[in-house]
Amino acid sequence: MKITETTARLTDHALLAMLTAATEKATAIGQPQCIVIVDPSAVDLASLRMTGARVLSLRSARAKAQTAASTGRASHKMAESVRPAIAAATDGAMTGLPGGLPIWRDGVLLGGIGVGSGTGDQDIDVAMAALAAIGASLD
Repeated sequence: MKITETTARLTDHALLAMLTAATEKATAIGQPQCIVIVDPSAVDLASLRMTGARVLSLRSARAKAQTAASTGRASHKMAESVRPAIAAATDGAMTGLPGGLPIWRDGVLLGGIGVGSGTGDQDIDVAMAALAAIGASLD
C-alpha cells in the first residue's frame, strides 16, 4: 500500500516572479490590481493589493484563485447555471467572475491565481502574465 506521494509546489521565487510580472502588466495597462495566489488546497501563498486597486477586489481575487485551484479551470468557465448556488454554498469562496486561472506546469496543478480590480479581460491578461513568468499554462 502506497502511503505517501511526491508533490510539486510553488517556491517563494516563483511567487515573487509571478507577482512581479502581474504588477508590471497591470502598470503597463494602467490598471492597479489585487493579485492572490493559492496552492491546490486554496490556501493563500501570496497576495498584493496594488496602490489604487479597489479594496474589495482583494476578496473577489481570492475567490477567483480558489475557484481556479479547486476546479483546475479558469473561473469564468464555470457554468452560468451553477454560479449562484456554488457561490452561496461556499460563502463566496468560489465565483464565475473572469480573472481566476489555474496554475498548471508539467501536467501538475500547482494552484490558482486570481486578479481583480479591472475589467474581466484586464484581469485575465494580468493573470496570464504571471503564468508566463514561470512557464505555467492553463492545462
